[in-house]
Amino acid sequence: MGKGDKKTRRGKITMGTFGVRRPRKKTKPFVVVKKKATTTAKATEDNPKTATKAKPKQL
Repeated sequence: MGKGDKKTRRGKITMGTFGVRRPRKKTKPFVVVKKKATTTAKATEDNPKTATKAKPKQL
């Protein structure tokens, strides 16, 4: 019972194999998080401090 034994945990680690004694780790599901679209027009209407002033056109 040791590194050369195929049925022990240490032997499976040495050989690089998996089985009942050394199961593979479960992978977590991959979740994609969608970002909300920001609208600049709404932010300028609600908060006058963040709104930029319109420059007069020069002729």
